[in-house]
Amino acid sequence: MNVQVHSIHFDADTKLVDFIQEKLAKLEQFHDSILSGEVFLRIEHDGENRENKHVEIRLAVPGPDLFAKRKGKTFEEAVISTVEALRTQVSRNKPDLRKAS
Repeated sequence: MNVQVHSIHFDADTKLVDFIQEKLAKLEQFHDSILSGEVFLRIEHDGENRENKHVEIRLAVPGPDLFAKRKGKTFEEAVISTVEALRTQVSRNKPDLRKAS
C-alpha cells in the first residue's frame, strides 16, 4: 500500500512515519484491496489542552473512501485510535466493498 504522510507546520521524523506505515499495513489483513492511504498530522496550539495532536487518515478503497480522525496526547496514541476506527469501518463495510470491486 502506498502511504503519504503530510505533517502540517512541522517536520515528522522518520520514526513516526515508519510507525504510521507499520500500523496502516496491518489493515491489509482485514481488506486486501486497499489502494493507498493519506495521513495528515497537525498540532493545535490551544493553551491548556494536552490532547492537541490531530491525526486524519483517508484510505482509498474500491467504492467510497474510508476516513477517520482522532486526537491524542501523542501522535502514536492518536494514530493507534485512528487506525482502530478504520479497522472497524473496514470490517463493517467489507461485504459492501467486495461487491464494489
